[in-house]
Amino acid sequence: MTGTGTAPAVDPERGTLDKAAAENFPVAPFFLPRDWRADLMAVYGFARLVDDIGDGDLAPGGADARLLGVPPERADDRLALLDAYETDLRRVFDGTPRHPILRRLQPTVRRRALTPGPFLGLIAANRQDQLVSRYETYDDLLAYCELSANPVGRLVLAVTGTSTPERIRRSDAICTALQIVEHLQDVAEDLGRDRVYLPAEDMKRFRVREADLAAKSAGASVRALIAYEAQRARDLLDEGAPLVGSVHGRLRLLLAGFVAGGRAALRAIAAAEFDVLPGPPKPGTIQLLREAGATLRGEG
Repeated sequence: MTGTGTAPAVDPERGTLDKAAAENFPVAPFFLPRDWRADLMAVYGFARLVDDIGDGDLAPGGADARLLGVPPERADDRLALLDAYETDLRRVFDGTPRHPILRRLQPTVRRRALTPGPFLGLIAANRQDQLVSRYETYDDLLAYCELSANPVGRLVLAVTGTSTPERIRRSDAICTALQIVEHLQDVAEDLGRDRVYLPAEDMKRFRVREADLAAKSAGASVRALIAYEAQRARDLLDEGAPLVGSVHGRLRLLLAGFVAGGRAALRAIAAAEFDVLPGPPKPGTIQLLREAGATLRGEG
């Protein structure tokens, strides 16, 4: 019986999966086969929850911690939660996981013969976020993206049964580019979390200090730095774009959507004259459709 004024119970699984609608890129669009959509949503749920743990964005009430077996006094300890999540992930491959997000993932893992590596990479990236908040070089940032972004593309290829070494290489370039784009959009938000994903060596080259990133609007040096990093992301997208033409049917539409989303976001950043500090520049639907069409036609 529910007493008056009692808050409704939070469904941690539904709350996590519902975030798919707010993502920058399509997760499991309607035009995909139903079994693909189900499996991609299961993979998304895993990735979304691990990011929510790493960012401290779990639903209030501690339901996720309880499901993972983390004691109440450590419910806000992100590293403890990530360790427990990894333990429960291993049950997906050998046992019965506790968390409903991981129970949903288990049939997908078995049906698609998925391996632990990409999932462990995503956990490792979020664990790294608790310990590393600055990156000295671009190569350091790429190594982080290898954990935080590239596993997602590899899982999409595995779920759809289209993995080859060349496709994985192209997918890695796209996923790293999308991660860099997200970092450029979220400079102010990340700084609020005491994280800076702009390489320190590049900041020094453009004479940008962290205090400059806290301004309400970007000065000339910050804009030049953002333009430089945006070009790197654009080059990576161009390197990965042939992946789209290497597949067929509805998967081609999905992958074109990923590339188009990145290109449209970069155009929005450029249209804002590379001033990302007031908030993330977002592309409109028409721009997204134009980029998708150009990507499908093989245009840069």
